[in-house]
Parts: sequence; structure tokens; C-alpha cells
Amino acid sequence: MNHNRKRAARLSADIYKNSTITKDFGFRDQLTRAGLSVPSNIAEGMTRDSDKEKVRFLDIARSSLAEARTQIYIGIDINYIDSNIGQLWLCETSELSKMLSSLISKIKERI
Repeated sequence: MNHNRKRAARLSADIYKNSTITKDFGFRDQLTRAGLSVPSNIAEGMTRDSDKEKVRFLDIARSSLAEARTQIYIGIDINYIDSNIGQLWLCETSELSKMLSSLISKIKERI
């Protein structure tokens, strides 16, 4: 699980660094918030005692990945995000989402 959190934190940092050139504060704020939400909710969820709470926070993290993916697609389309960087982020959000889905399924088996 620590690996997921580290990957999500790296993605969030990369989004932060690369979105500073975007002058549209609303877009940048929304994207960076979604990106920050992922590792934050993974970390918070994994410190919870109950499996139900773990699943709840991991699901929020997975939802934030979906939100970030949508914003990345839009950012690429409107030329706020370089296509090559955006494609890397889309790949990483997809992989992280699959990893979280697998972890959520494993935890749910214990509930």
C-alpha cells in the first residue's frame, strides 16, 4: 500500500510542478486539488482501524483519480497540458485506479 501512496504522491507533485504555467487559476486549482486528494485519502484510509473506513477513503482516492483524468483530458484538449505529459498522467491515473480497485476488493473480502 505504501507503494500506491508514493506513486500517487509523485503524480500529484508532477501535476503541481507542470501546472504552474497555466494561467487559468480555476482549472489549475481544481486539477491540483484532485491530484492532492489521491495520496492524502490513501494515507488517511490506511490509518483507519476498520476495514469499512479504509474502503471509504480508498474509494474517495479512486474517485479523485477519475476527476483528475477528466480534467487532464480537458486540459490536453484546450492546450493547458502538453499532450505527452498528459498521456503519461492518464496512464498513471489508470494504473493507480486499477491498483486501488484491487486493494478495495481484497479489503472487502474481509468485511
